[in-house]
Amino acid sequence: MDKKLTLSLDQQIIRKAKEYAKSNGTSLSKMIESYFQTLTNNSDDDSEIKISPLVESLCGVGELPSDFDYKKSRLKYLEEKYK
Repeated sequence: MDKKLTLSLDQQIIRKAKEYAKSNGTSLSKMIESYFQTLTNNSDDDSEIKISPLVESLCGVGELPSDFDYKKSRLKYLEEKYK
């Protein structure tokens, strides 16, 4: 059952958060709900990875070539970063 919650936050943070939510195709309420769900998850099995609804909604948005090498890509990124 959904219930209303009133929060007091800095106006600029609210504006930025709304922009972020909109650009990611979700609502501010869903983002906050997902965040609180992550914080309060009392799973005894830490080996199981929990995927937030936002991340799950992004699954399959982009595709990589079948021959994409993650290790080479990561190495190239780190070499550039620490030049």
